Amino acid sequence: MWVLLGLYLAGLMVHGEGFNPLVDLWLGMPASWAPAAVAWLAAYRAKNRRALALVAMALSAFAAGSTIYVSSLAGASSLPFPSPADIGYLLFYPLVLSGLFVYLLALRQRLARSVLLDAVVGSFGAASVLVVLLSPLLSAAGGFPSFATSVAVAYPLLDLVVLAVTAGMAAVPGLATGRSGVILMLGLMVFAAADVAYAFRLANDTYYLGTPLDAGWTAGMCLIAAWADDFTRQGAAAEGASEGAWTPAVPMVATAAGLGVLIVGTGTPVPELAVGLAAATLISAGIRTQMAFRQLVTLAEVRRQSRTDELTGLPNRRALYADAPGVLEAQQDAPCAFLLLDADRFKEINDSLGHDVGDRLLIQISERLRRCLGPGDLIARLGGDEFAIILLDAGEHEALRLADRLRAALSEPLTLRGIALQVGVSVGIALFPEQGTDLKTLLRKADTAMYRAKNSRSGRHVYASEDHSPGEERLRMLQELRAALAEDELLLHYQPKVDVITGEAKGVEALVRWNHPRHGLLAPGSFLLLAEEGGLMNALNDRVLTLALDQAVIWHSQGRSMTVAANLSASSLIDAELPDRIAAMIQERGLAESALMVEITEDFMMPDRVRARDILSGLQARGIRVAIDDFGTGYSSLAYLRDLPINELKLDRSFIVSMIGDPRGAALVSSTINLAHSLGLTVVAEGVEDGDALDQLGRYGCDQAQGFHILRPVPAAELNDWFTASRLDSGLPSA
Repeated sequence: MWVLLGLYLAGLMVHGEGFNPLVDLWLGMPASWAPAAVAWLAAYRAKNRRALALVAMALSAFAAGSTIYVSSLAGASSLPFPSPADIGYLLFYPLVLSGLFVYLLALRQRLARSVLLDAVVGSFGAASVLVVLLSPLLSAAGGFPSFATSVAVAYPLLDLVVLAVTAGMAAVPGLATGRSGVILMLGLMVFAAADVAYAFRLANDTYYLGTPLDAGWTAGMCLIAAWADDFTRQGAAAEGASEGAWTPAVPMVATAAGLGVLIVGTGTPVPELAVGLAAATLISAGIRTQMAFRQLVTLAEVRRQSRTDELTGLPNRRALYADAPGVLEAQQDAPCAFLLLDADRFKEINDSLGHDVGDRLLIQISERLRRCLGPGDLIARLGGDEFAIILLDAGEHEALRLADRLRAALSEPLTLRGIALQVGVSVGIALFPEQGTDLKTLLRKADTAMYRAKNSRSGRHVYASEDHSPGEERLRMLQELRAALAEDELLLHYQPKVDVITGEAKGVEALVRWNHPRHGLLAPGSFLLLAEEGGLMNALNDRVLTLALDQAVIWHSQGRSMTVAANLSASSLIDAELPDRIAAMIQERGLAESALMVEITEDFMMPDRVRARDILSGLQARGIRVAIDDFGTGYSSLAYLRDLPINELKLDRSFIVSMIGDPRGAALVSSTINLAHSLGLTVVAEGVEDGDALDQLGRYGCDQAQGFHILRPVPAAELNDWFTASRLDSGLPSA
């Protein structure tokens, strides 16, 4: 197809103006029919053939019109207008627009209403400007035009519609950045540009057959056919997956263009159609602004709820992880203390008197704790009966005094259901900065101190170095982990991520396991902290990436071109050379960059957001997609969803569990999905354990799901069997 186009263009440039049978007939006609043939072949291969079949019909109609036109010129100096060739030319427009409509309709369920409205604003704004630019041609429709005039004016009008639709597509996340989407829009613009140039030259009596302009239509058709071919190879799911940096600018530019048309119209005659389209642009933009304002209000409330413990009204673990780094950084050299509190005998009270009594008890505990603190101190409920406090400008003496005051406040009887209860509390203390300069370290050491406090008579304990003396078993495990990395004892299990609606596997997540010689198969929770403390995390990550990419090579050789997602820890992602190293591993295996997705947790953003953005940008620049794993369990700031280059959001299973039977939990899940979609992110729900949750996620528009209801993490061989079985099953397979 491209060779024929090149030969045709070269022939036009060589022979000059006028009809030439060799160039216009024997080179031009095959070049015109080749895109139609490619499009028909793509439609034959496609699962959903309607859109591509309509596009192939459009290309065939235009090629037929060109054949009639050129064949008729072989024996005549000119043709009457309109001629039979115009039938094929004019049929191109409704057929290609119908194909685009069917194509975009399939993406509608994946797009938020705000995105669709952005497309409308873009279309109206582009159309208003184009009407002004094409007004010399459109003015021919004044009065009662003849049939010939109507046909002549139909071309620029239809070009106007095509270009307006193209502008609207540019506002849709993914279409403007995906390879095939860019090819399609470029083809439509080249085709319409050739048509408009032809119309202007014809109006000025400067058009001659045999110029390079004649190849403009063929070039546009070739690009449209290339989109059809690429679409069948990549699949529809490849579109709409990401958002380009300039995609949100389309509605803003369109609004400015519409406003400009109205301003110009105050001093210069402008077609009424352009004024109407400009007004429609501003009205649509106003509706979009109101929708955005409502979204911001909703998101602000969602963010407040996501940072607040529903039961006690205190900040939750998420808020602590978000606020504590800034508080500690502001302290600089000033001392402060981190206190971790755990209520004694709470489980006994909860089990014997009921969860409602336990909830009331936690509410009263939180109120008493809050009254003991100063205005600048930070308190949060971590979950269950655990609370954390950051005491500012305090050393060991002040922390112990506060611990005694807290214990005294909680020792006063609490009356619940007519029963007077006394609740003890154990307090572990870690000091900043001498015992830790980050929240993770302080929390770990305070937790160690708290368990020492439970065994002490005072009920409070300040962390000391001897509290964390590694035992013989820990040293042995660390040595065995080093050996496991060298002797291939680590292996991967895989869990599929499936389309919520169709059940089709979209990718897999690789999960590391340790085939321990003494303890058997160990899950990551049994050794990841050990690897972190022993400085083995980089080696562990490299081993996981190696195994995952080697398996991807096997699957790709079997025709399963799916993305394998691998988890990387926050500590390993401080290496600025990481993007180059991962890209090299992919290239060594001859894989496309899309074969790997990197999953990171929210902790990655906490230490250094600038470095995080640089590393993620480096991965994105090399074609490696990035997902946020366990979203909602850590530093869930809406700001990083906006600022960092990420492609996928994975909702933590705690979101999914709380969604069933809880209107507030369901509203949080639904709002988070809508937020992610408005940012152009794919949403994956983790921990889906039953069909009801899967159905509810489908109603909320969630893209993909994984969990035990679909399949537990399994070795690659078992996953291959699942793939085979799932192809024979019309619904979602169960584990």
